[in-house]
Amino acid sequence: MRANETMRGACGPSAPRRADGRLLGTALVAMVRYIDGRMRKRRSRRQLLDLTEEQLRDIGISRSQALREGWRPFWD
Repeated sequence: MRANETMRGACGPSAPRRADGRLLGTALVAMVRYIDGRMRKRRSRRQLLDLTEEQLRDIGISRSQALREGWRPFWD
């Protein structure tokens, strides 16, 4: 075998890897977006725990509702 034949052979199988890499990259981006969305929801819920009674009345929820919502797990 000549050197350039070996190189062609090495390059051939790498083409599917690139496609798999894009697929993996797409899945990874989707997973990061999902986790980011869940973490934003968690932060938002936890912020309810810091509101005063007056602020809770302004948004129309009670302290017990704020506590219940604020301590929900991020995946819920």
